[in-house]
Amino acid sequence: MAEFTMPSLGADMDEGTLSQWLVHPGDQVTRGDVIAVVETEKSAIEVECFQSGTVNALLVDEGATVPVGTPLARIGTTAETAESHPPESPPAEGLPTESPPTSTPLVRRIAQDRHIDLASLHGSGPGGGITRADVEHAEPAPEPESGKITPTTRSARPVRGDESTGERPAPLRVKSSPLARRLATELGVDIAEVTGTGRDGTVRAEDVRSAAAAEGILRPAVPDTARTATARLMSRSNREIPHFYLSTTVDMAAALEWMHARNRELPLSARLVPAALTFKAVALAARKVPELNGHWIDDRFVPADEVRLGVAVSLRGGGLVAPALGHADTLSVAEVMAALKDMVARARGGRLRASETADPSITVTNLGDQGVEAVFGVVYPPQVALVGLGRILERPVAVHGLLGVRPVLTATLSADHRAAGGATGARLLTAMDRLLQQPEEL
Repeated sequence: MAEFTMPSLGADMDEGTLSQWLVHPGDQVTRGDVIAVVETEKSAIEVECFQSGTVNALLVDEGATVPVGTPLARIGTTAETAESHPPESPPAEGLPTESPPTSTPLVRRIAQDRHIDLASLHGSGPGGGITRADVEHAEPAPEPESGKITPTTRSARPVRGDESTGERPAPLRVKSSPLARRLATELGVDIAEVTGTGRDGTVRAEDVRSAAAAEGILRPAVPDTARTATARLMSRSNREIPHFYLSTTVDMAAALEWMHARNRELPLSARLVPAALTFKAVALAARKVPELNGHWIDDRFVPADEVRLGVAVSLRGGGLVAPALGHADTLSVAEVMAALKDMVARARGGRLRASETADPSITVTNLGDQGVEAVFGVVYPPQVALVGLGRILERPVAVHGLLGVRPVLTATLSADHRAAGGATGARLLTAMDRLLQQPEEL
């Protein structure tokens, strides 16, 4: 029997709120399935399980806030399930058999939200399994206006107390997620009048947003908690980390020429942008200079087992998150490109995965698209290095004794002087520069 516990989704996280279960007792799950949504100060995180088997029990109710490491569910392993539920006798010869389509808990939740019958779909996954893409491409049934507030729902809402005598009714307890309650307060939506579409009628954040949209209310861009969490982390960084800073100018002519040649062969949706090349170069440079790829823990540097490249993403309206690309140095440039597009979109939509929020080993921040020429960032503790990338500009440059105009990029390094010195930092920037001069090796 394995326990599914509240994960640590960052160095500054001590507790989390179980916002939503995506499974029920008796459900079959596979390693990597998203089975719950956990709310942190910055966003809602989709949490995966790390073993295959059967969900035996859910130990924590939706809406509960518990410390990191608290058991949330018990999952029987595949072997235990086989022992307790031996296979049934085969059907009589000639009788048809039906197997329900296989799908993950996340796929089942999306299908439920879109009112799609999974039995009507033909799965494109391994063994005929139904994938998220199958559900998203299916034709949804007409969706009820669950979030719309009508006069009927107002009059039908049960109340307590005697309204005929003017006695104030006691507030009703509405089953809802913490994020939904916070959004309702921010938007001025009466959560008691919102129809929940979650498990057992739980009101979710999406239901509150739908109700707000029906009322013509605009949602605030970002809750203050995201800004607060970012401010706390940056204050800790400046208080604890003795920073040093380096910069170098990278000639991007060879990299851009290679990228444009590749893009002529790719469909529009898969074409590369310079960030895919520079991010991959940072990941490879971190592998070559392991002294800056890791964490400062208990007054010593602990090198990371892999390159988990953190990507600083600004949230709409304020605040930052830094989800990570695992094994970024082993991905192709095209894979880095696809992963970045997907991860940034989900980060800004508040739907990151738990595996993406575990502490990165080194972070990169790119503000070139904002017109910034150079970025001198703040190291995210307990990491020891952050690479900043600015805008690619055309500048006069002397090459082999001749003056010409070349596309150049300013790359910077912010690092923890306790873990490394300037010479080590210079090695990392130099490695990145050399890789971008040979983009075919990225």
